Amino acid sequence: MDDNQKQQQPPPPPSPSNKRQEGSGGEPRRDPGNSGDGARARTPDEWKEVLEPDRYEVCINHGTEPPFSGRYNGYSPDGGYMCACCRAELFSSDAKFDSGSGWPSFWRPASEGNIEYVQDTSYGMTRTEVNCGRCGAHLGHVFDDGPAPTNLRYCINSLSLIHESDCRDE
Repeated sequence: MDDNQKQQQPPPPPSPSNKRQEGSGGEPRRDPGNSGDGARARTPDEWKEVLEPDRYEVCINHGTEPPFSGRYNGYSPDGGYMCACCRAELFSSDAKFDSGSGWPSFWRPASEGNIEYVQDTSYGMTRTEVNCGRCGAHLGHVFDDGPAPTNLRYCINSLSLIHESDCRDE
């Protein structure tokens, strides 16, 4: 297989425990807040009440922020990156790299259990969407053109993340 064919193939399939088939319709998103089992659902209207409009568009409507516009694209302090909606730990600065894509990029998640993988066939292509495994917020996509040792590039919207240092300011 040549390099061109390899780049067009999706990353290796994720483990069955954190894979969901495409399509999220209008179903409520999981949210760990105020629930003993960590799975209280919030409707889109409830999310709209607690998220800023641009964050709602990315995290709930599966939007994408413009390249090179996000706070964390060139951000490099040490520490963890959490879900902007539920604060689940998603990525670490140890795995962050500059992909030149215009979005924060990571070569591995902090914990596979905190990431959900969904087949995305929008825009006439097949990609692997990544969502927060705890609340279901849209994060971005993962591609197989990243650095060793995983060769993966988690291309993530800044609006779906919050760095641990920013949580201290809340």
